[in-house]
Amino acid sequence: MSKAFTPTAAHPGVITGNDLREGFNVWMCDDGWTPDPLRATIFEDEAIADLALLEAIGQADRVVGPYLVEAKRGPDGPLPVHFREEFRQRGPSNYFHGLQADRISGAQKTESTHV
Repeated sequence: MSKAFTPTAAHPGVITGNDLREGFNVWMCDDGWTPDPLRATIFEDEAIADLALLEAIGQADRVVGPYLVEAKRGPDGPLPVHFREEFRQRGPSNYFHGLQADRISGAQKTESTHV
């Protein structure tokens, strides 16, 4: 089983994937899967993380493409370490938010000043 890193207490991880039916991002939690990344189970032990990832892979009828990713502890739950995971937490990229919203509003402002 290939994974990008080995979770430790200093560099914990979470398991994430996509909901099979809806396609949304989900995170493994104590009672199954959640769309809320702050509820994700934090893994600090490689063996426990490997077993949990095997369990996630075995739930192909619910979750697609589960993988272990590095996270950091936040005051309300795990937080993303890498940009890709931060971006995934914002939801589908077909909605305008973040830089997408800034670029659109900036373009509209520029356009209106030229008219």
